[in-house]
Amino acid sequence: MSGASASGLRNYAIVTAAYWGFTLTDGALRMLVLFTFFQLGYSPFTLAFLFLLYEAAGIGANFIGGWLAARYGITRMLTVGLVTQIAGFLLLSAVSPEWGSTLLVTWVLLAQGVCGVAKDLTKTASKSAIKITESQAGGEAEGRLFKWVAWFTGSKNAMKGVGFFLGGLLLQLVGFRYGLWLMAGALFLVMLGVVFSLPAMMGKAKASASARELFAKSKGINLLAAARVALFGARDVWFVVGVPVFLYASGWTFTMVGAFLALWTIGYGLVQAAAPSLVARSPDGLSREVPAARWWSLGLALVPALIAAALALAPPDPTLVLVVGLAVFGVAFAVNSSVHSYLVLAYAGSEKAAEDVGFYYAANAAGRFLGILASGFLYQFGGITACLLGSAVMLFICWFVTLALPTRADSPRPTVRTVP
Repeated sequence: MSGASASGLRNYAIVTAAYWGFTLTDGALRMLVLFTFFQLGYSPFTLAFLFLLYEAAGIGANFIGGWLAARYGITRMLTVGLVTQIAGFLLLSAVSPEWGSTLLVTWVLLAQGVCGVAKDLTKTASKSAIKITESQAGGEAEGRLFKWVAWFTGSKNAMKGVGFFLGGLLLQLVGFRYGLWLMAGALFLVMLGVVFSLPAMMGKAKASASARELFAKSKGINLLAAARVALFGARDVWFVVGVPVFLYASGWTFTMVGAFLALWTIGYGLVQAAAPSLVARSPDGLSREVPAARWWSLGLALVPALIAAALALAPPDPTLVLVVGLAVFGVAFAVNSSVHSYLVLAYAGSEKAAEDVGFYYAANAAGRFLGILASGFLYQFGGITACLLGSAVMLFICWFVTLALPTRADSPRPTVRTVP
């Protein structure tokens, strides 16, 4: 193995491990906030509202994060993301149930916004690093790129599942404040590892000089971004608030709900990692992968519609129907997400991969924002069935957009030039 190849593999492993640590705490944060404020008596719509700035901040963070990563290097942006998350945890730990409702919700909303910026700065930097490190490693680029993206995305989501369980466990064992302090300390250690292990200027390139250039993406990137809005809105419209609140209201404990969401997300991540073996490969990296994205999108759109129909029949155990349906949804959603994550890098130019990834994940954050907003509203007025129907509508939109995806890249991708 050449020195450049070994260096690429090493950097990929370091970035993946750092993002694992970040994702573990991010998953735990969601459970800590959701269950703490549900215990305090807040409505499903208010619970959804607490996450809105978290997602809205991520839209801007992805746009600017991709540009900053290209300008200042991926390592610096990864470090900034980790430090920002620590700051968000410390802000959240200062809240007190004795505060008035307005102050409490406003403080949590702002602190969640800080964490939203952190998450998407970290995600954009980490996903961009895959393109850079894969190019450094040499060899059969397209086959390895899909495998690296799938493993990174799948293992990240498995770690997020562990984080869901960790959040419920921390809330039960040490409480909200001490749980946040423990996670802040762990992230500080991860941040030190990044600073002392990765090249400071990794991924540095000539950034876009104007907003017009920054937003002028290829047809493939633009269409994928539109599909991503619908795809992730369709997940969060029932998964973020609807599922945990429905299960808890059905008699499950916080730990049971956290454990189930953890197992679901771990399984979802494992399917994502295995996606390259479930999707036919092509020499050009697009001609078979794009049709696969279309068929998997259509199949996924049918799942929430069928679950809603099953619940309408008033089964003896609605939670069993939801749990089984969510398992099927998880498999199809995982493959869709993994194929989309691969395609954005397949369409992206290497020189400004960070900007392309940032633009794409801004759409991802926009989808989550819309999904969470709709989730609280739909659950409050129509229960879990309304959330499922909303998910089905969004997924049919996603499928329709994928029909227009190009099966060829717009232009040859230039060779990556990294700053040593």
